[in-house]
Amino acid sequence: MPPAKTAFVCLPCRASYKQPRPGRDNRVRTCPRCAGALIHVGSAFAPPRRRDVAGWRALAVLLHAGVRFHKDCCFGGPGYRPRTLREVRERLAYARATGEPFDRALVRPEVT
Repeated sequence: MPPAKTAFVCLPCRASYKQPRPGRDNRVRTCPRCAGALIHVGSAFAPPRRRDVAGWRALAVLLHAGVRFHKDCCFGGPGYRPRTLREVRERLAYARATGEPFDRALVRPEVT
C-alpha cells in the first residue's frame, strides 16, 4: 500500500501539492516552481482556484494564525473554515472585541 499523502501549499505561487505525509525526518519541503518552503496544511484541504486572489489571502491569514485542515476521526472533516476576506475580517473583529484568540475565532461557524 502506498504511503498516505497530504497537502502542502506555496502561498507566493498560489499552488497546492500532494506529497507523502511528513514522517520522522521532518525535512523542509520545497516548491517545485519557486524553491520556497511549502506549508503543511493537512489532508482535508481544498485549495482555492489560482486566480482567486481574495481566497488565497484568506487562506494566508488562516495559515499564519496556525489554522490547518486536518481530518477529525469523529466528524470526517476539518470543520468550518472561512473562504472569503469578509468572513475573515468579521472573525478577527469578533476576536478583538471579545478577547478570544485569533485561531479559535477564525474557525467559529457563526459570529454573534
